[in-house]
Amino acid sequence: MELFAEVSVAGIPLLFVVIGLVEYIKSLGVQGQILKAVSMGVGVLFGGGYQIAAIGVPADFAGWFGLVVYGIALGLVASGIYDAVKGTNS
Repeated sequence: MELFAEVSVAGIPLLFVVIGLVEYIKSLGVQGQILKAVSMGVGVLFGGGYQIAAIGVPADFAGWFGLVVYGIALGLVASGIYDAVKGTNS
């Protein structure tokens, strides 16, 4: 979790941006399993974008694999936090 807390774009932690976007998408009426999939997609998109901005476009399979794994991890953390917060508000 510390890795995600340290990752920021213009001073804003990327994890909060992903969670905020998921909440916004939720306000548009997306719910349930689709919302989890959207959370994952947003995490992959923004995590991958961050990796490209910070490191550059990967030149080999290992670089692309690392980019995708980072994005998936960001999406999993965001959806896990979303589920945890949702569980406390129920």
